[in-house]
Amino acid sequence: MAQDQALRPRPLPKALIFTLAPTAAWFLVRPLIEPAPALPALYAAFGFSILAFLGSLYLVPALGPTFIRANLKGRDLLKTYDTPIPESQGLVCASLYILLLILFIPYAFSESITNHHDTARRAREGLVVNEFPHHQLAVYLSSLLSLLMATMLGFLDDVFDIRWRHKLPIPIIASIPLLIVYYSERGATDVVVPIPLRWLLGTLVNLGPLYYVYMSLLSTFCTNSINILAGINGSEVSQAVVIAVSVILNDLLFLPWAFGFRIPLPLHVTEGVKVGGVWSAGMAYGSRILVERHLFSLYFMLPLLGVCLGFMYHNWYPARAFPGDTLCYVAGMAFAVVGIQAHYSKTLLLFFLPQIFNFVLSCPQLFGLVPCPRHRVPGYDPETQLLYPSRAEFKEKRPSKLASLVLRVFSALGLVELTVDERTGEISQTTNLTILNVFLLRLGPMREDSLTRVLIATQVCGSLMAFFVRYGLAGLVYDGNRR
Repeated sequence: MAQDQALRPRPLPKALIFTLAPTAAWFLVRPLIEPAPALPALYAAFGFSILAFLGSLYLVPALGPTFIRANLKGRDLLKTYDTPIPESQGLVCASLYILLLILFIPYAFSESITNHHDTARRAREGLVVNEFPHHQLAVYLSSLLSLLMATMLGFLDDVFDIRWRHKLPIPIIASIPLLIVYYSERGATDVVVPIPLRWLLGTLVNLGPLYYVYMSLLSTFCTNSINILAGINGSEVSQAVVIAVSVILNDLLFLPWAFGFRIPLPLHVTEGVKVGGVWSAGMAYGSRILVERHLFSLYFMLPLLGVCLGFMYHNWYPARAFPGDTLCYVAGMAFAVVGIQAHYSKTLLLFFLPQIFNFVLSCPQLFGLVPCPRHRVPGYDPETQLLYPSRAEFKEKRPSKLASLVLRVFSALGLVELTVDERTGEISQTTNLTILNVFLLRLGPMREDSLTRVLIATQVCGSLMAFFVRYGLAGLVYDGNRR
């Protein structure tokens, strides 16, 4: 029965395309109709996000047989059947995503669409200015180039199966266009020092070249952290969905709203987040630059959310399509692009709290202290159809003193389960160092879809914590609007 379900693509309701396609068309046409809305490009971005959802929803199953014929297929390691499943279909999502971002360019930068043709030429909110914004066009195009390079490098990784130690620095190459444009426009390399350290370092510290190293490492982390936390149906794309939604919600706090409200926070040291009033929304404090930066972020995040939601429908348990490394590379690079270009990299990292935890936990295996198998996916019991923690064995060499110390600390924290050789007292086995195995270790064996739901719940809780830290606790160590 499970094999029959795996062979058949999930049904696609015909009413969906007849409902959403006209809606997307209305959002694309509305900026062209007088009187134009205050944020015309945002209307278009929302329309393109609907097209991104529909495109990935219908193109992924349609192109699946083509991928299988091209030998881009794989077996689901946590299933009993051997039915080939199309792999690297993140290429479909990435191609659609970049194509829609290219089609969006006229909406963001063409005067014939974004400006009124009356003599008054009243000011418009967003990326619209009276003079053509060459700098913002350069930023937009360099971001597209980085996404294209991430797509190419991710697909090469899918085809040639690059080793972890070689794939870690790959995103640095894709981030070069971003860094060059940032440098050519004399981007700031100063960081604000927290209040408790200002007596020692002052208010600002100029990092100079180190700031560019930080930005390149940010792109590396965002890309690989999603790729590392993988192995079960829906894990990679669900991470991208939750992070994209979190970034979008954060961007919305900075937009100009015609009404006002206040988001209370459970702290006596802050009045909460105040939202409302043109050019005074959320944390923008009347700054047009901040509004423009977060509009730029929305223009990239909305279509990304659309393609990820469409693909998630087919990647959910039991998966009919695999994303491959391509989707992880492109999604991670998209997050790095908005974090760097919109200048909220610290806030972005807060949305990666589960990925940061998983990366720190995985470091002993990634850097060779502990044996790292090709696949660190959980173990699977075909009789009960439950997942259990998978293990890594010290076969070829004994664990070093540093490895033993790290593993014993992890074991004391309840993050791993160790097997000790009774004769020598040395560690012979350990559960693989991933957050998925931690869930199975602490919560017990569970079905694959249940584990994915636990991962999603953890990601959502991490985002809620990020908002609490960003808008509740940041005022304790920073004064003013510090991003």
